[in-house]
Amino acid sequence: MKISANIKSSFNQHETSVQTNGAEKNLQIAPKPTGFGSSINGGELLMLSLATCFCNDIYREAVKRNIMISAVEVTFAGEFGGEGEPGYNFSYKTNVVSDAPAPVIEELIRYTDEVAEIHNTLRKGLNITLKT
Repeated sequence: MKISANIKSSFNQHETSVQTNGAEKNLQIAPKPTGFGSSINGGELLMLSLATCFCNDIYREAVKRNIMISAVEVTFAGEFGGEGEPGYNFSYKTNVVSDAPAPVIEELIRYTDEVAEIHNTLRKGLNITLKT
């Protein structure tokens, strides 16, 4: 699966899109009040990415186990220091609403935490290459 994201930014214009295997989706993100850049910062989008990954994966794993889920809430948080410093103290909590017994849901949550791809990408570290 090939995933990409694109931003085109100029004064009072901020176009964002994502693609998975060539299927493009546009996202509405306003420019900053100054007119340049995004009104949402990268840390916020990273937290949203992690929360989205877990949410989608909990539904995926529940289907595999034939568990009906009626709602999922995920709250991701992290801290960032000064310019150029990496984030730290990342954690999340989740609430999964289901008629399944609590031990079944707890095991589903723990397993999903182990297989969530974005989580594992960050846990294992990665190289980021600037292509010129």
